[in-house]
Amino acid sequence: GLWPGPRDPPRKQGDADIASASREPWVDANGYLAAFEKALGTNALLAHQHNDESRGVPFDTLELALIEARVNGGNFVLSVEPRYRKALLSSDSKALEAWASLVRTAKWLRANEALFEKPAMPFITALVERSIASSEIANLLYRRGASPRLTANVPEPDPRIRALVAAGLKTVPPSAFDHARAGATVVIDTPPPPEARVVKTDPDRRVLKLGKGQIVAYNKRIADPSEFALDVIDIVTHRRRAARLWNAPAAIPLATEGGLLHIINYANAPTAEIQVRFQGNYTRATMISPDAPPQELRVFKRAEMTEVFPPAVRRLAVIQFR
Repeated sequence: GLWPGPRDPPRKQGDADIASASREPWVDANGYLAAFEKALGTNALLAHQHNDESRGVPFDTLELALIEARVNGGNFVLSVEPRYRKALLSSDSKALEAWASLVRTAKWLRANEALFEKPAMPFITALVERSIASSEIANLLYRRGASPRLTANVPEPDPRIRALVAAGLKTVPPSAFDHARAGATVVIDTPPPPEARVVKTDPDRRVLKLGKGQIVAYNKRIADPSEFALDVIDIVTHRRRAARLWNAPAAIPLATEGGLLHIINYANAPTAEIQVRFQGNYTRATMISPDAPPQELRVFKRAEMTEVFPPAVRRLAVIQFR
């Protein structure tokens, strides 16, 4: 993976994107790797070694690397990069402050392990296999805030599964289409089953009716996983997705069973107050974090979702809805 945190996207010529102050941050995140490996039956241990002393990273991103691994069901080898090590040995105040924060957070993560042992909510479920295409689709579903549940095996049809993503696979298992027959949307980039009936044709994809649900079949293999992730969210709709954040462009949400919303802030500064919507109607919400005592949040009912406004998040906050 890549060292976590925001960075400038590469500048390109022609029609390609150019970074500007108005664009969202380009965030490198590895939490999806832990979830991806876990879905494939592997206990994920992430690591990153810094050999280039000329390229420093913010001291507190070592803490961020541990957080994203643990929240997503894995762990991280705390290898201190050379610049940080030298700063610690010279008693640099910023390095010592970051180290104290890392110690506090590591203890908090260990004490609250139960918060991170629950599967993601299944509203968007993605089938994965060991390939670059499948891994990148999982990566961008995470980065775009879709909060997907990753699995290597087709689950039984479940009314909570609103979209089953089966794109990026070498072959789509026939049982995946049982989800369409039961009323969900199955998203593929391979040929659909012959019995599916085309109801709409777009330039890049077709929508087909099958049973009580539908299939969205892309005409070509997914070339832009980022845009594809946004398409999947549009298919589910914002009102029926697991969670949604406002005013936190460098934060990634993960909604899990048990009414838990994990928010990881990848920015190099705490967020301002965030607007959050979480799927389901709840009457209470408590914000838990390594940096402050638990805090009750005021809740608002918003159709099928519950809205809260958590205060600043430095690196990690967990909101428990009840």
